[in-house]
Amino acid sequence: MPLLFAKPGEAVSIKKISGKEEICRHLENLGFVVGSMVTVVSSIGGNLIVNVKESRVAISREMAQKIMV
Repeated sequence: MPLLFAKPGEAVSIKKISGKEEICRHLENLGFVVGSMVTVVSSIGGNLIVNVKESRVAISREMAQKIMV
């Protein structure tokens, strides 16, 4: 399922990142790599704030749909 559907407070593991190479590289630079754990902190209007590698990162709804957990 896409990260977009994870519930706040739920820790999930990244299974796959889809999209163009530039998008995948950008997400990887933010810490979103296959196998890492991500925790959704909050969801506001589809945009997410997540904990990834001990950092909080805000991502858009479109980016969250490209991250499969």
